[in-house]
Amino acid sequence: MKNFIFMLMILFSALYADTFQKGSIGLGIAVGGGSLTTNEGTKNYTIFGANADYFFADDISLGVGYMHWSGDTPSISQVTIPLNYYIPLDKTYTPYLGVFYRYTSMGTPYSDYSSYGAKAGIAMKVSKKLYLGAGWVQEYYGDCSNFKECSTGYPELLLIFTF
Repeated sequence: MKNFIFMLMILFSALYADTFQKGSIGLGIAVGGGSLTTNEGTKNYTIFGANADYFFADDISLGVGYMHWSGDTPSISQVTIPLNYYIPLDKTYTPYLGVFYRYTSMGTPYSDYSSYGAKAGIAMKVSKKLYLGAGWVQEYYGDCSNFKECSTGYPELLLIFTF
């Protein structure tokens, strides 16, 4: 696999208890699209996934997520472990920062690989139970000898429902 050209994710989260507070749980799905450049050319995918986050402290969550890239070969599966911090600066606008580890499994003849990254953005409270957010994700590959570039960046869009 050479590099990711573009990936856009929409994340739907259902949070229990108070938003971003200790003990809250987030469950969600991810839907988007992405491209992969290989020696055979550019391959386009539809991306589906699910995630769960637990706020072990106020404004800090640890989670696990799974995404599957389908629509071309090879089929790609990813497991991600994110750690996110929602900065409590304002009741309407909540900046966030995050780091993650990702393991990507691909079919033959490609090798599985690990990556890690960081993200930053802002979530805006639209109503009592709805946040909209946007940010940037930067991903770094653990062994970039298999890639044309050692990192890639992509936008992230969030739609967060709270309960």
